[in-house]
Amino acid sequence: MSRFRPGRLGLSFAAVAFLVAVLVAGCSRPVAEQGPWQEPFDSGDAWRLSSDAIADVQIAEGRLTVHVFEPGQVAWAASQRTFSDVQLRVEATQVSGPHDNEYGVLIRMDDDRSFYAFSISGDGYARVARYEPTGWTVLGPDWAPSEAINLGEATNVLEVTARGGQLAFSVNGQSLVQVEDGTLTEGSVGLYAGAFGEGDVVVTFDNLTIDTPAP
Repeated sequence: MSRFRPGRLGLSFAAVAFLVAVLVAGCSRPVAEQGPWQEPFDSGDAWRLSSDAIADVQIAEGRLTVHVFEPGQVAWAASQRTFSDVQLRVEATQVSGPHDNEYGVLIRMDDDRSFYAFSISGDGYARVARYEPTGWTVLGPDWAPSEAINLGEATNVLEVTARGGQLAFSVNGQSLVQVEDGTLTEGSVGLYAGAFGEGDVVVTFDNLTIDTPAP
């Protein structure tokens, strides 16, 4: 059954200023790195993390956990490292909370000002979009249902390949979206989760690998 879903991540930005401040405070843009990077999540040294009454983002027991307490909010961790072209893979698991949520990967982040977002939901929808100060541009279908997504409290393997303006996004080995968009060229990587109509969404991320894509 199709349904209209507004730009959920975009609706929530004003409410995560506590994380934005952490992302931009005193940070100069590093030089873009090359892979490989295998992140064991054994410490928070490689990430910008924060907690507040709205959400808690922390690394513990070998996983990155994003717990969004309030409805209509998002929270993320951003890497201290900057990348241009990437072959990214991460295991994302909804631990608890309503299935009407969103979680996924942000790439080529310029803090909160611009990035590409690869988003899925616990009830089986997916979207790829670009965010800039002027607003959202959806790349491909807008919150389209996909049978490739494992529903509810389950693990989904998210993969992103960015090679110049060629962008490809997959879930559990199944290609969802392939687009050409060279607007953003480099930036940090983010892992995020968001609540929509109900809060108390908990999502963990594990086994993150980033490499340079093959030519």
